[in-house]
Amino acid sequence: MTEYRTQPDDSVVHCEKAEFPSLTTVNLSREAASVAQAYRNSVIFNVNDHCVRLAVMEGEFRWHQHPHSDECFLVLEGELEIDLAGGKTFRLKPGEAFIIPAGAVHRTGSRTRAVSLCFENQKAYTDVIFEESVPAKCE
Repeated sequence: MTEYRTQPDDSVVHCEKAEFPSLTTVNLSREAASVAQAYRNSVIFNVNDHCVRLAVMEGEFRWHQHPHSDECFLVLEGELEIDLAGGKTFRLKPGEAFIIPAGAVHRTGSRTRAVSLCFENQKAYTDVIFEESVPAKCE
């Protein structure tokens, strides 16, 4: 569920409601196993002003950036690929973590099912980048 909140400067941010409240034990393996879709990204918990997302994916997510929030990935299952504008690709395996700094244009993907946790500011939002706007790969 997504909430929209007005900030003191009259800007509006969206905040997804966490699936679980504090003081709740969550079996992440069971939650991931229950996902039948090729892509699902949902907020599991809110922690202070950040959220913990459980992302299950197979395939590619579009190019995007988060102008005001770093994004930290921790892979639980499969292999997650993170492409950065300019041509660099990182391949993360279970137990590996990676931080994308705020404003970095990137996309995530996986050739087979991958499950990861993503940590970001609750007020982070996604700016979609159109394919023709992504800088070409380095040669």
